[in-house]
Amino acid sequence: MFTNTRAQRVYLACGSTDLRKSIDSLAVLVKEGFNLDPFSPCLFVFCNRKRDKLKILQWDHNGFWLHYRRLERGTFSWPKEGATTPLIISSRQLRWLLDGLPLEQRQAHRAVHARTIL
Repeated sequence: MFTNTRAQRVYLACGSTDLRKSIDSLAVLVKEGFNLDPFSPCLFVFCNRKRDKLKILQWDHNGFWLHYRRLERGTFSWPKEGATTPLIISSRQLRWLLDGLPLEQRQAHRAVHARTIL
């Protein structure tokens, strides 16, 4: 889903968010609550109290995308309340989260970064 996105960072809003909020309300939360720019090339991820639904706010060229995901069974492994700043995760961790997996995977291979050889 997000493999072709140009998102530089992924921010998780720790704790629960009222998912009745629309694009404008979530953008205000990003701006005023987190002191971040909702128009930046980032993904802002929010989860409901029951941890079975989430929304992802994304700016793209001239408009916002609002992605919505609902689990039919189980819950998202979501960070608890308490943090006043959003948690920064990798796009790989976001894929795990969207699949209902914890953010930390002990069995996962370490990320490999290509190097240039001169």
